[in-house]
Amino acid sequence: MSDPVVPQKLRNRWKIAVLGAGSWGTALAVHSSLAGHDVRLWARRQLAADAMSRSGKNADYLPRCELPEALVVSADAEECMADADLVISVIPSRFLRSVWDGISDAFPSGAHLVSATKGLEDKTGLRMSQVLSEYTSGREASIMALSGPSFAAELVEGHPTAVTLACANLEAAESVQACLSHGPLRAYRNADIVGVEHGGALKNAIAIATGIADGLGFGTNSRAALITRGLKELTSLAVARGARPDTLMGLAGLGDLVLTCTGSLSRNRHVGIELGKGRSLEEIIDGMQMVAEGVETVLATFHLGRRLKVKMPITNEVYAILQEGKSARAAIEDLMARTLVEE
Repeated sequence: MSDPVVPQKLRNRWKIAVLGAGSWGTALAVHSSLAGHDVRLWARRQLAADAMSRSGKNADYLPRCELPEALVVSADAEECMADADLVISVIPSRFLRSVWDGISDAFPSGAHLVSATKGLEDKTGLRMSQVLSEYTSGREASIMALSGPSFAAELVEGHPTAVTLACANLEAAESVQACLSHGPLRAYRNADIVGVEHGGALKNAIAIATGIADGLGFGTNSRAALITRGLKELTSLAVARGARPDTLMGLAGLGDLVLTCTGSLSRNRHVGIELGKGRSLEEIIDGMQMVAEGVETVLATFHLGRRLKVKMPITNEVYAILQEGKSARAAIEDLMARTLVEE
């Protein structure tokens, strides 16, 4: 194994609150703490916070990672967010509203707020930053989205990782970009928050599809076809919602798509593999410790595609498998039997 890239201490020390002690939230907290920032990690359950504080590890999500001594883990949202310069929300999409209903009063006025959750709200189709904006209205928050090809376990092991930080306010984005970029993590600015958030969310359905193909025993021809045509699907829907096409060719689009469709650590690909092997969705989810955002996002993506009249054959077949009990093999066969068209 190659030597990890070690974060260097920064001159400007920020107070950072990371909300959500799953794998990615923990990784971002560890990374920022090692750089010398004052970091507090919020865990929803007191038992989880106590266990992490006592053991110095997140045994449920990143068991091989040692938590820095300076990192504070707490179940008290007010304590975590008090006087924070930067708040990073890493709460799974399906729990975002219910969690922020209970903690939004603690958000400090004037703080930067970064959404690091990849998903769309099912019933409304809202992006995660749009949901967060409802809870921070009137508090002068600069809201951003962090997305891109990033496995939590690799970041904490020091593997070089590149992500996109999106915000309409580029001055605010530059400040947070400098805060987060050090050691193994490099962030690129992008003003297209619509494109960045859609790239991170919509690729999940394609990752499940490639996993299904892998689970059925198909090879790299099939995977390459699904990734390429999947990129066409997610770009079409993102552009229909106001994204720039070039954003989807960057880290938050193509980069994240390739990673989650090929990486062994991809939760969405894992779901697809097990579906391809014939296991039921309920059985797969029950056996997973971590959340596979794609299962929820497929519902929102399917309904958005229908509403906006965007052709999304791969996503539609994944929806049929997850929601209607269609067999994985029948879905692949139907994709191949579609009316022939120009590329």
